[in-house]
Amino acid sequence: MSSRLTARRYAKALLQIGDKQGNVPQLKGELEAVAATVAGNADLSRLVASPLVMPTKKAEVFEAILATAKVSVTLRHFFKVVAEAGRLNLLPELRRTFADLVDERDGIVEAKVASAQPLTEDQSKALVVSLAARTGKTIRLTWSQDTALLGGIKVQVGSTVLDASLQGQLRQLKAQLLSA
Repeated sequence: MSSRLTARRYAKALLQIGDKQGNVPQLKGELEAVAATVAGNADLSRLVASPLVMPTKKAEVFEAILATAKVSVTLRHFFKVVAEAGRLNLLPELRRTFADLVDERDGIVEAKVASAQPLTEDQSKALVVSLAARTGKTIRLTWSQDTALLGGIKVQVGSTVLDASLQGQLRQLKAQLLSA
């Protein structure tokens, strides 16, 4: 089974538990904090990734660390199950997948916008309104600069790419002229 699929199953289970307890935002924040702590600490990263350390030992060490950090009992138990199953190495994927599932449940979609110049506040708002109307979901914009674009923008929402760049328009014009 792929690590992505495995991480999705664990993240789904944690989301179901969080929904029942009504503490999904808390679990999300704690999970992000734990993942950031592990990523920022070389010793913890090695512990999580090491196939030489027994899963039960990893679970004990992780439990001690989480208890000291005052992480909720729910997340501590979750990590105990994950660690004992030998899946602690999936922590980065688990964090990402859990955040994606929470967004999906809440109807939030990320739109990745690339443009040659930063968008103004009005342009960002208009784009969010347009994409929300098109998708029927709440939009979270992330912008990146693409110096290869001469003008216009490219927007990716999920697997859909909307190319409103100058290059894209020139390609369409070329295709129309060649097919005429």
